[in-house]
Amino acid sequence: MSFKLTYATMFNPPEELHARFDAGMARISGTLGAHHSLHVAGEDRPAKQVMRTHNPANHEQVLGEFASASPADADQALRAAHAAWPAWKQTALATRLRLLRRVGQLIEERVYDIAAALTLEVGKNRMEALGEAQEAADFFYTYCDDFERAQGFDRALPDDPLTSHVSRNRSVLKPYGAWVVITPFNFPVALAAGPVAAALITGNTVVLKAATATPWAGRLLADCIRDAGLPPGVFNYLSGSSAAIGATLVEHPLTAGVTFTGSYDVGRQIALKLQSGRYPRPCIAEMGGKNACIVTASADLTRAAAGIVRSAFGMGGQKCSALSRLYVHHQVADALLERLLQQCTALRIGDPARRENWLGPVATRSGYDDYARYAALLRAAGARVLTGGEQLREGALARGFFVRPTLAEAPPEHGLWSVEMFLPILMLHRVASNDEAMGLANASPLGLTAGFYGAGDEIAWFQQHIEAGVTYANRPQGATTGAWPGYQPFGGWKGSGTTGKAIASFYYLPQYLREQSQTVVE
Repeated sequence: MSFKLTYATMFNPPEELHARFDAGMARISGTLGAHHSLHVAGEDRPAKQVMRTHNPANHEQVLGEFASASPADADQALRAAHAAWPAWKQTALATRLRLLRRVGQLIEERVYDIAAALTLEVGKNRMEALGEAQEAADFFYTYCDDFERAQGFDRALPDDPLTSHVSRNRSVLKPYGAWVVITPFNFPVALAAGPVAAALITGNTVVLKAATATPWAGRLLADCIRDAGLPPGVFNYLSGSSAAIGATLVEHPLTAGVTFTGSYDVGRQIALKLQSGRYPRPCIAEMGGKNACIVTASADLTRAAAGIVRSAFGMGGQKCSALSRLYVHHQVADALLERLLQQCTALRIGDPARRENWLGPVATRSGYDDYARYAALLRAAGARVLTGGEQLREGALARGFFVRPTLAEAPPEHGLWSVEMFLPILMLHRVASNDEAMGLANASPLGLTAGFYGAGDEIAWFQQHIEAGVTYANRPQGATTGAWPGYQPFGGWKGSGTTGKAIASFYYLPQYLREQSQTVVE
């Protein structure tokens, strides 16, 4: 298909895309209820316990039974990865490139089936699901290209200035070993594929731990990696409870490093654990955001409203990049609110497998319960709920975790301004100046993404002062969301990340490597 699947360009998809998605949904629905194994040391293997998952849009629909790994399974996976590492790190670069690019090809070949599974498991609409599945393939391509372009990070340095001997110098980046990747429920394919691809192409081996709520997506990625023909033990897949095996994976003496995507509290705990022990080990953690958008008196309000709604309510606000704090100049606040409320009213909510629905359910029971609690807190603490604030319990929606997108105007002292709710709840505050808006935007200890709508000559001021790793100015496709490999690196400042480096940036792959200085006297 000539149409390129990206978040930024999927706003006018061809009819063929919908036909292919519907066919993928029919295929994947025929597999519901199946049993899914772990993948360890090159083999699909069962576990002593299993967990059953259900469609968040329809609690009555069983998606499958998934092996629930034990600490013993986690230990075996790490031992397999460690044993496979010496041969994998010495595998010719051309071979690693061929195998991992084949993974990307297999993901693309299965992109509609994977997207259908994401819709059923996570509750994404078809466009969000297709975007994530394609992004997973693009991560494999991007990191292979980056590593090849860098020539494996093997650099000749100037010879020592000696007259008696020739002294050659090199800088060589080398892999660490068995790398653990721990993924979130909201992007269970893309945010697994990215760090897995990065770790593998740089010569590390991998143990992937899927989010407890979304094991199917990780298993489908594992199938692609298995079918690409990687040697046994180079890649291992675990599903199951994080409480059961998380400590084993992080604290295991064979764990060389960890990539984690999730909450600030958990990410910080993992980073601290990896700093203890006999020596510190690397931790690449992306730990969420409490993302802000500033709208000045000079903003294009039509463009701003489109980007705000897409970023605040797309995928039910369950993105670490989702917009949750909106600071609007008082001169344009009423006009912007009118546009926002019109767009909120027009959103179609329902089964995300159906083409006409833009917003599906929230992915988990805990998120559904949190929504009701946060809506009550908004009303009890002086906020004015302008739209939403209710769980949807009528008709077919009563069988799922459906909620209405919420927009609330709140005083700056409201406690929820500092809570990453991870739900379709947007809080708004009117400001008297751009500087006031900037001060409020930067008050958060998190700094992942930020948006801005204003005049062209105000953009440099925004970029100079905002404390966020990813910024968007005057973007109707999304005020704070929509980064894509090869176009926008994605990483946070402050409490949103441990490294200050971004996913799919020039600086990402070296984090999976350590430098060795080599001097040889001839």
